[in-house]
Amino acid sequence: MTILQKVAAGLLAFAATAAVAQSSLAREIKLSVDLTDAPKKLIHATETMAVVPGPLTLVYPEWIPGEHGPTGPIDNMAGFVVAASGANGQPCTTASDAAVKWERDKVDMYAFHLTVPANCTSLSMKVDFLATDAPVGFSAGASTNENLAILSWNTVVLYPEGMNAADVRVTPSVTLPSAWQFGTALERIDTPAGAAQTYTVSFQPVSLETLVDSPVLAGKYFKEIELAPEVTPKHFLDLVADGPEDLNLPPDRVENFSRLVREAGALYQSRHYREYHFLVTLSDSVAHFGLEHHESSDDRVAARTFIENDRFVLSGHLLPHEFTHSWNGKYRRPAGLATSNYQQPMKGDLLWVYEGLTEYLGDVLAVRSGIWTPEQYRGRLAEKAAQFDNWPGRTWRDLQDTATMAQVLYGAGGGWDNWRRYTDFYDEGELVWLDVDTTIRKMTNGKKSLDDFLAKFEGLGGNTGPTVVPYTFDDVVAGLNTVVPNDWAAFLRQRLDTNQARAPLGGIENGGYKLTYAPRPSPWSEMENTLTGTADFWFSLGLQVETAGAIDDVLKDGPADKAGLGPGMRLVAVNGRVFTPALLRAAIYDAEGTGPEVELIVENAGYYKVLKVDDHGGERYPVLQRVAGAPDLLDDILAPMLTQSR
Repeated sequence: MTILQKVAAGLLAFAATAAVAQSSLAREIKLSVDLTDAPKKLIHATETMAVVPGPLTLVYPEWIPGEHGPTGPIDNMAGFVVAASGANGQPCTTASDAAVKWERDKVDMYAFHLTVPANCTSLSMKVDFLATDAPVGFSAGASTNENLAILSWNTVVLYPEGMNAADVRVTPSVTLPSAWQFGTALERIDTPAGAAQTYTVSFQPVSLETLVDSPVLAGKYFKEIELAPEVTPKHFLDLVADGPEDLNLPPDRVENFSRLVREAGALYQSRHYREYHFLVTLSDSVAHFGLEHHESSDDRVAARTFIENDRFVLSGHLLPHEFTHSWNGKYRRPAGLATSNYQQPMKGDLLWVYEGLTEYLGDVLAVRSGIWTPEQYRGRLAEKAAQFDNWPGRTWRDLQDTATMAQVLYGAGGGWDNWRRYTDFYDEGELVWLDVDTTIRKMTNGKKSLDDFLAKFEGLGGNTGPTVVPYTFDDVVAGLNTVVPNDWAAFLRQRLDTNQARAPLGGIENGGYKLTYAPRPSPWSEMENTLTGTADFWFSLGLQVETAGAIDDVLKDGPADKAGLGPGMRLVAVNGRVFTPALLRAAIYDAEGTGPEVELIVENAGYYKVLKVDDHGGERYPVLQRVAGAPDLLDDILAPMLTQSR
């Protein structure tokens, strides 16, 4: 070995020794977050950890559980300053040692390299999170406004590279404006009286894994409602709103959510949390969003969602969906998503279970808890079934690939979605699990159902605290076989891997219904179009358009596509008159049979042209029609498991 090789080997050994020493010390972190500037879209954090002199790499969380991709908002991280100190906060050697220079990794944008100076035993880091993303769409986006804030701890924390999140212990605290209250699943130590303008809340130490899994919802207009008070553990509906008027829930809404708590317990035969908090943001200036956690859910909806009936119904699946994830997704989790820290890439191949099964169960629970009527459920299910039965992307991308590629497809959209396909594992996954449920019921003459699978699979181990029990495809198949023997592997793979043009409608047909089309929109479709400002001509012209005329999507090889229309264009006129959805609907009606083609004036990037759509099939809107004499298994599925006399 040459002298240079010996020196290099010595440096590597020193770095390895330092890394081991850093890991043993940096298991204890103190994290203090200040929300008093949240109205200005600024969240401040100060973090301290014990260290030893030598090289150290810190990482910012990249792969966020529940978001299924590298979505850590590193672009909104600012003000990252590191300082070092010695024992009892004294300077390490000289005053100049206090500031520690860091360097970002040239490949991994989430990693920061630095060297802890000699005689230093502690690092102090300051980080700001800029909550400046536009509050549009369905995303984590902007999370603060004048009167509220949602604190996701992953946005303000760093930890040593290579450490498991479960092995890092964090002592968190948060400082709030004096007029604000908060909700969280974290256990508070105390809430001492603070200055006239602020107060600070300290929480019990938890693992980094638990911390990131436990957001804080805070605001001036806050209300906490205990749900199903007879149930143990306790459940709370924590509400923060733009104004006090949006917190006045009618008693029947509270009862719906209490029934949700009871029905979920009956379905899963277990609870995997110490207590549960629905953290609900009612705001028109925060992006709508939903993210699951073990002991809480982060649910963000429009301001008057719980006050106005149609808005409540349209968002009715959100809380049941995220609540279900406490069992299916957080407790039972696909092995590829059960990563040890937030830098390890996730594998989403089983998202058709994680999200697809949750979508199915969340919708069923919405009916069983009284949030939806069976008619509303069937209206929504008809739309999903018809969408995937008229979805040409199925012929080249199978359902499995939408899950495998989820980390990329979550960012897709903007037109030709029916040809690209994106997060179809949610809604088409629901169709697959409805098929599983009705198949079990048929094979056992109604003696067993998917509910039996859930009690065993999601309830494995009985009542527990928040922990993770991973599973594989083979585990899912084995679980189904304990309910009723069948070639479930082939059953599932046929539906996951097919490139057939038709959707998996077996669950609807086994359930005693068939998908058909009517000349007028269903009540569900009318409500959805009104609240979202859209008009749906998908099953006639192959066109989805906003009420102001902007074209959102066009069906590949459908009549509108063949006529030359595309996403991003704007409808200006219908048969010579200024466009309105009502006029286009009338034109489609007039064209039915041997009527005239629908003539459109279309604007595309400042250019205008006249296009004629050759379609004479009339208006078509999906509905589920009851099949006379067939067993009504779908109605059985929607029936509450408990009597609702409480």
